[in-house]
Amino acid sequence: MARKPQPQRPKAMSEELLKPREAALELRISFPTIKQWIYKRKIRSIRTAGGHHRIPQSEVDRLLFRTRAKTALERTLVMRHLSGRNQLVGRIESVRISGLMAEVVISIGEQQITSIITARSAREMNLKAGQTAAALIKSTEVMILRV
Repeated sequence: MARKPQPQRPKAMSEELLKPREAALELRISFPTIKQWIYKRKIRSIRTAGGHHRIPQSEVDRLLFRTRAKTALERTLVMRHLSGRNQLVGRIESVRISGLMAEVVISIGEQQITSIITARSAREMNLKAGQTAAALIKSTEVMILRV
């Protein structure tokens, strides 16, 4: 008996889905706020067979920086005061420490930035996959800032 080819799963189905409480924690907002965002369609959610909402990780990443403050002035103040203007906030995908160096991969939207920093710096900042971090880009260097 010939099998039917399985349809490709959409991207949203293959990525990690978070419970609303988990997403609210990552975005540093309250649970009632994230529920309102779901109802007002400010954040996309997927309904389970049981009717529960699940939020794709990409939606949390999309809103990650914007939720740090309510106004543009507050958002400016939230960022560390540094001379580097190219600051990209994202999520740490992996930290690989080998000898004196560490490779840190940060996911920003659908892009990834890799930075090579000292192993000591990675340990001092206690960098772990899943944490929020900012990549500070200056010329050909990418610095990591845990936020």
